[in-house]
Amino acid sequence: MAATAISVGTIPSINPATGEVLGCFEKTTSSLLPDVVARARAAYANWSKIPISHRCAMLKVLRERIFSSRDALADAIVQESGKPRAEALFADIFVALDTAEYFSMNAERMLQPEGVPHHNLAAKAKSGTLSYEPLGVIGIISSWNYPLAIPISQIIPAIVAGNAVVCKTSEFTPHCGALLERLFANAGFPEGLVTMVQGGGEVGQALIDAAPDKLLFTGSVETGRRVAEACAKRLIPTVLELGGKDAMIVLADADLEIAASGAVWGSYTNCGQVCLSVERIFVEKAVNESFAALCVEKTKKLRLGPGSDPATDVGPLIRPQHVQRMSALVEDAVARGAKVLCGGRARPDLGANFFEPTVIADVHSGARLFQEETFGPILAIQAVSNSEEAILRANDSPFALSASVWTSDAVRGKAIAARLRAGAVMVNDAISYFAIAEAPHGGCGLSGWGRTHGKAGLLEMVQTKYVDVDRLPSREKPWWYRYGAGLEQAADAFLRFQYESKLTTRLSNAKSALKTMFRNHDL
Repeated sequence: MAATAISVGTIPSINPATGEVLGCFEKTTSSLLPDVVARARAAYANWSKIPISHRCAMLKVLRERIFSSRDALADAIVQESGKPRAEALFADIFVALDTAEYFSMNAERMLQPEGVPHHNLAAKAKSGTLSYEPLGVIGIISSWNYPLAIPISQIIPAIVAGNAVVCKTSEFTPHCGALLERLFANAGFPEGLVTMVQGGGEVGQALIDAAPDKLLFTGSVETGRRVAEACAKRLIPTVLELGGKDAMIVLADADLEIAASGAVWGSYTNCGQVCLSVERIFVEKAVNESFAALCVEKTKKLRLGPGSDPATDVGPLIRPQHVQRMSALVEDAVARGAKVLCGGRARPDLGANFFEPTVIADVHSGARLFQEETFGPILAIQAVSNSEEAILRANDSPFALSASVWTSDAVRGKAIAARLRAGAVMVNDAISYFAIAEAPHGGCGLSGWGRTHGKAGLLEMVQTKYVDVDRLPSREKPWWYRYGAGLEQAADAFLRFQYESKLTTRLSNAKSALKTMFRNHDL
């Protein structure tokens, strides 16, 4: 990495392809977070009163600002994350644009109050309604691997629901964070409504200490545990997206050319630094060798280089320690009997953060490559006897974010998908559901909890309120005081009328049940 003097109070923006320090951004002082959250709360007080139709209209302006700024945004994403420009356009810019489009068109309808029909006789005289109210200030601690797509797909539903947002961008992508805040300001959103704070873990902790009304975190399991513990102490609800160990099942009837191309892209896109990356591939033995050979053939055609080069397919990892970890994962797998079919080496000749796209076969289930989140460009294959074994192996993981099934039989693919432990399963594709605005994103186990994206993600940003209006306000309710033996008998008759299995018994208790509803309380 370049040796450049960096002020203690700043965060360097570093190009992972070259190590060049592109600039420095002011670090947010942790002690300022209570004031930042207080300003956000003041902005929320006014914003929450604005009709949701107006909020949706402002999202359309935001979409236009994102579109008109797409070149500058893509430049910053490529420079700070290292990914090829095509990936910045498809995975970051497209997701940001479509999120703004989707919620601008649908949020008002999804947050409309809705009636609650009552099935029980005891509640027939009541009218129930659900309404959705903003929570207040949403705290977001975001990730560097998709520095636009991840935070903006959480900020947009938060603000359209009526909340304010304080977002800590990753210290690896400070320029992207600064541009993101500028987008909302240029789109005309009120001052203080969306605030980006810059810094490391200490700023994230300070954000939690400032007590937002909810916190969304995207990052590692280890950090996610600390976030969950810190929030639990303050009873701050959370949404945690902590990564995955996504399984890809390749059945013997799959189109192997397509499946291999999907595996190569799913394993190496963004240099494998994707929570939804394909990290465990289970292939039926009948086609295992052919599939592996195709993966090797396709991998060897990929061009490794800086994301700024249009010819680059796979860019660098984000920092040198990630390269060292890839080498350690490969060494561990080989020590357990795996075979490196291609790649498997660091490429210091290209830069400190480059690691060759790697195909490795016969990976043992106990290897770190199958136990830990890889987050790097390694395509790991294990042969299985049949689909039943593939399902068992796929589900044998503490992670449960997403998975994919590859087969020419869509009905069979859906049946297998139903048996996989995952928040989302794709049949004959991988990862791309993240860019489908309607599709909820999230998992369980070590992958975290809660959802972002779609209606499920929007409902994470609101408090659901139930309002009940009684249609007989002048009558005392049968379950009110006073009690007595007569009420006990009447209550039992009501229960028998409602729930007895024999129709004749139910009918015989109908008269007593009705008396319960209209009894004299003598109070």
